[in-house]
Amino acid sequence: MAHLSSRTLQQFSKIVTRGSAFKAFHTHQNLSAGKWNIGKINHVAIATPDIEKAASMFRDVLGAKVSEKHPQPDHGVYTVFVELGETKIELLNPLGNKSPIQNFLDKNKSGGMHHICIEVDNINEAMKDLKSKGIRLLSEEAKIGAHGKPVVFLHPKDCNGVLVELEQV
Repeated sequence: MAHLSSRTLQQFSKIVTRGSAFKAFHTHQNLSAGKWNIGKINHVAIATPDIEKAASMFRDVLGAKVSEKHPQPDHGVYTVFVELGETKIELLNPLGNKSPIQNFLDKNKSGGMHHICIEVDNINEAMKDLKSKGIRLLSEEAKIGAHGKPVVFLHPKDCNGVLVELEQV
């Protein structure tokens, strides 16, 4: 997993920095984009039509530590976190009629990978910098995410088809 995380992070850094200098932030492969620093992959999010079944697979079959299901009404989802060493899997299930996860599941009946979340140390500077580099944000302001920290999503068309969430640590 470390090799995949490093590779994914390196590919992402090429998207958002377009040649900026890199420096360490808080893990081995952390990169800098100026006034803000990019860190490790926090989690990979998986949309699932049956969050209890998915949680059971990780807990009962694979033996992972799995959180309780928590509603996130501001984001229209239920979340369950699966701990995997220094990273997590976030299981997502629709909450309410306007859930973006329901739209995803309507197109992907069995569920699937929804987004990756990458840590940054200054989300406001990251947002300004990325906007100046032509990366579209899915909201004008950061929102409080499932971990109680500011988050923002980047448009997948600007990130090689991947929905990317940035979370301030």
